[in-house]
Amino acid sequence: MHTLAQLKAGALAGNTTLKLCENLSHFPEEIFTLANTLEVLDLSGNQLSALPYNLPQMKKLRILFCSGNPFTELPSVLGACPSLDIVGFKACNIQHVPDAAINTNLRWLILTDNKIKQLPEAIGKCSRMQKLMLAGNQLTALPETLTQCTRLELLRISANQLTQFPYFLLSMPRLAWLACSGNPFCVPLVVQPTTYIPWHNISIGQKLGEGASGTIFRARLSQANTQTDAAVKMFKANMTSDGNPDDEMNATIAAGNYPGLLQMMGVVSHHPNGQKGIVMQLLNEQYHVLGLPPTFTSCTRDVFAEGTSITPQLARHIAITVANVCAHLHAHGLLHGDLYAHNILTDHDSHTILSDFGAAFYYNRADKQMRLLEKIEVAAFGHLLQDLIQISEPEDNLARISELCTNTCVDDRPTFASIVQQLNQA
Repeated sequence: MHTLAQLKAGALAGNTTLKLCENLSHFPEEIFTLANTLEVLDLSGNQLSALPYNLPQMKKLRILFCSGNPFTELPSVLGACPSLDIVGFKACNIQHVPDAAINTNLRWLILTDNKIKQLPEAIGKCSRMQKLMLAGNQLTALPETLTQCTRLELLRISANQLTQFPYFLLSMPRLAWLACSGNPFCVPLVVQPTTYIPWHNISIGQKLGEGASGTIFRARLSQANTQTDAAVKMFKANMTSDGNPDDEMNATIAAGNYPGLLQMMGVVSHHPNGQKGIVMQLLNEQYHVLGLPPTFTSCTRDVFAEGTSITPQLARHIAITVANVCAHLHAHGLLHGDLYAHNILTDHDSHTILSDFGAAFYYNRADKQMRLLEKIEVAAFGHLLQDLIQISEPEDNLARISELCTNTCVDDRPTFASIVQQLNQA
């Protein structure tokens, strides 16, 4: 974090990155002293409602974050900035997105948790767009010009007002990660009966991790004179980039207990503040996350810590386990939506767990068109195979299957049942 005082004193001269959060109500003119060098500007959490007309003078500016500011309109000046690559206006108060605000150079646009009712047709001119985050708005439809964004790989449209699924998405050649729960068109989740565990029977321990949708704690359950170790995920109330945390909880329950999934023990009940949570098996400390989330550079692709390496046998085991889990989910009409290495846990004995249902949603497999949603997720699996090949000794069969999974003709991709069969024949 930087300060305005540092900027005014010239202490930040030559900086390529600037982050200011000081309850600013106006764009500080001193930022233009960095016009020849600044590449990343983060003004999130201020009181800005407009950007200056001469922002395009910052010719090297690639990344701009203005989340948590009271904008009511996406600034039109963004469209004229020559090098913008990533733009984030999450949790503002945006109601209108003008054509002029759409910068055709964008690769990643974040408009999560606003009040947008309509996207401009100009979005189709973003030929480089790979990642589009629109969850938590008031969209009633998507412009069909979006089909021109042939590089689009990740799309989040959960918690909007879409009354009909945008069927044109099913033919988009590179779409691999899709989230659209919480819309009027969505089929209600088939939630299996579950066990309710009263809050007073749960003793919360250390925090194990925290994500956008909730916090995971080590816990001890006291039931029927027995003590059991567990993990408890308590959900937050706020909108996430994937959608509504309530939908994540329901999807986790609907997925059921299946090899390769975290085994769920029950749902928290009688919380004093009405907070929602789920109780799951506690994994031992040998489990570790396979990959790291995408960076600004990789955009839609996971990255791996330097030196990460696994055996070809483990790579194949992970592939088979995840393919089996996905076959199980899709047989029940459930799309995971976030099939990534950073959502996969493994241990030294090759046990593999697929986690995080934040982007999951239920769909009607009786609808022949909607069954193509499985093949969208198959593309994500193909990218996962590419990751596994990258961190292990190449295996010809994995490379061949990956190529089939990422076929730009969606209908020609295999199903997960077919993928399981091919992997087991290797």
